Amino acid sequence: MADHPRIAVVVVAGGKGERAAGADTVPKQYRPLAGQPVLARTLSGFLAQDRIERVLPVIGADHASQYASLGLAHPRLMPPVTGGGTRQSSTLAGLDALASDPPDIVLIHDGARPFIEPDVIANVIAALDDADGALPVTLVTDTIKRSLDGKTVGGTEDRTQLFAAQTPQGFRFGAIYDAHRRAIAYSDSFTDDAAIAEWAHLRVALAEGSTRNIKITLAQDFARAERMIEGETPMETRTGLGYDVHAFEDGDHVILGNIKIPHTARLKGHSDADVVLHALSDALYGALADGDIGKHFPPSDMQWKGADSSIFLEHAAGLVHQRGGRIVHLDTTIVCEHPRIGPHVESMRTRIAEIVSISPSRVAVKATTSERLGFIGREEGIAAHAIATIELPRSD
Repeated sequence: MADHPRIAVVVVAGGKGERAAGADTVPKQYRPLAGQPVLARTLSGFLAQDRIERVLPVIGADHASQYASLGLAHPRLMPPVTGGGTRQSSTLAGLDALASDPPDIVLIHDGARPFIEPDVIANVIAALDDADGALPVTLVTDTIKRSLDGKTVGGTEDRTQLFAAQTPQGFRFGAIYDAHRRAIAYSDSFTDDAAIAEWAHLRVALAEGSTRNIKITLAQDFARAERMIEGETPMETRTGLGYDVHAFEDGDHVILGNIKIPHTARLKGHSDADVVLHALSDALYGALADGDIGKHFPPSDMQWKGADSSIFLEHAAGLVHQRGGRIVHLDTTIVCEHPRIGPHVESMRTRIAEIVSISPSRVAVKATTSERLGFIGREEGIAAHAIATIELPRSD
């Protein structure tokens, strides 16, 4: 193998995550973990490794908007490809996407394993020096029983010969790509890539894994993962203040909190003039000490004319996630005489939560009037105030 092999990573993240769902309908890879979506944490772990040339996410057919909401941007992060109906077919889709410019080594990783460690990556790559594949494993410490009927003990396994398999599983690209293409014609039910390598009679070496490298599978795994994160990085709490105001002009609806509300006028602005999302975006930028909407989306740039303001809020939330932080709470107050806001509050809370990937229980939307005073009292426009509370890793 070359001294500096070209290494690519395929992160398989196309599943629905139903076992981890509980009452949540969001796939587990997009659910927040200490404020940062699981998949964002996973991808960031590989992008932090300079020796990795490319990172390719494989997502579900209906996950495009959820992936976009992660707000990830990195020169070594490839655009996502759409996977198939099984993990095996999704992995093959990722390998297909790399085949036109094949790497020397490909690492294949579960998107729901967000605690990837540099040592595990290094162990897998090193094990490929004299093997076609490498599988990170941990020792099985519990006594393992076998049952033939699911009710009674039928035997005891020799745990010294048993290992728990993890990812990333590493392979010489040509060998595993050929094995995958042949295996899909035989079966699409292989549960990991090492099993396909075994079926193809490739030599797979064992590499040392990590007990921290857990896969989020069940709902209770989120609580365990949260505890792991709390113990590893000291966090600081920050708050940011946002304010926005727009005048009325001729129209028949307003957009507030990304919800269309019938009205006798519309709000005038360069984008869709959503004062709620603008105020929330500026509150997040303020908490990050990173300017305002005008800095990131200049009104002089015509590409933002008429833009959906969810773009701005997604970007602000993405910056929080990229810095390893989490959004703790968003609070906004809408000030207007009309239209009536109360009937739309819950829809706004739900939509704002979706945009920034947090629970609606962390979003407050309130409304008040100006008691007929000033430009708002004269029904010339609408204003919104917002406060964002976030946690960021302590940097000092």
